[in-house]
Amino acid sequence: MSKPPLTVLWIPDFPIEWIADLPDGLRDSPRRHPATWQLVLLSEFEKNRALKIHVMVMRHRIDRSFSFERNGVTYHVLKARPWTRLGSIFLLDAWLIRRLCRRIQPDLVHAWGSEKGGPLIARYVGYPYLTTVQGLYGWYKERVPMATYDHFIERLERIYLPRSPVVTTESNFAVRYLKDRYPQMRIQQAEHAPNQAFFQIKRQPQTNPLHFITVGGLGQRKGTDILFKSLDRLATEREFKLTVLTNPFPGYIDSLRAGVSEKFWNRIEFKYQLLPNQVAGELVSPTMLLLPTRADTSPNAVKEAVVAGVPVVSSNVGGIPDYVFPGKNGLLGSPGNELEFLEALRAACQHPLFSKGLVDPATHAQTRDYLSPERMARNFLAAYAMAVEAGKA
Repeated sequence: MSKPPLTVLWIPDFPIEWIADLPDGLRDSPRRHPATWQLVLLSEFEKNRALKIHVMVMRHRIDRSFSFERNGVTYHVLKARPWTRLGSIFLLDAWLIRRLCRRIQPDLVHAWGSEKGGPLIARYVGYPYLTTVQGLYGWYKERVPMATYDHFIERLERIYLPRSPVVTTESNFAVRYLKDRYPQMRIQQAEHAPNQAFFQIKRQPQTNPLHFITVGGLGQRKGTDILFKSLDRLATEREFKLTVLTNPFPGYIDSLRAGVSEKFWNRIEFKYQLLPNQVAGELVSPTMLLLPTRADTSPNAVKEAVVAGVPVVSSNVGGIPDYVFPGKNGLLGSPGNELEFLEALRAACQHPLFSKGLVDPATHAQTRDYLSPERMARNFLAAYAMAVEAGKA
């Protein structure tokens, strides 16, 4: 008799608005963060008959709760108002998810990130579970100012992380950080892979003028102020253009404009809320990607660039040194240091490879293997086995 598939429930959120052919009631929903790593892993797991994946999301702009299936994955969309969820410190989420678990009887609950209380909910629900770290808020707190909600999540992080039976995280830095603070923690390193579209790019770098690109959220933690000030200074030295792929941030973008010259501002093109294949298309022509972040565990934009073969000028912080090797596929400066970033950018513009939008071929092959979707799936399957075993103890 064949062994039944391992039933896994993903909580507490998923970029459901980014998948194709949504049912009525979701098609016109606003898109949130694309969380492309979840989409990549799900695509790999759809091929695995030893798994049965259920994905749960909560939305308030729907008329009712409902479920539907795509490619063997069952999606459950539960109606719940955000203020009641947060006001109950996610106890409402736990109650709704517990009801769902009674129906589907998962072998394992996979809590993605702490941003919406996933691990806390999973602990309430009472099934074997594992936690995936998407951001280290305790570390962010040490390095940059945080919003009120982020401080709340950081406090929850201190509660749930030591109690999580198994934790997955990405970079070598994050593994060391967690082991230093929680020596007894069971950790599986599992790098989040870029979408397959980034592995299929046929590069045609533009070098006259140089074409810079930056991808992701804007803000102080991401070093957007450093990026714009550095490029404003570089604008007096050479011709270039900048493409910014992000979500709309009208107030913050206006504040950035006030601090730079019109000459530089006229070289910027903003593009908003692109699908992964569209983002991949935007990496065909740029000479290099720029991301002077102050704190990042494992920025997806850097990973996408290195597997596509785009040189990266970024910060020597968090997990970035796992993907960017100075002199091979990019250059790094100290986080928060505007002068170092500008000097690294100037050096990249004169580098025999990077100035042409090229990287060292051996390094390119190495990063593509390290960040492959297949490797990501194997590592998460190992984490699932570890978590199921921990649940039996």
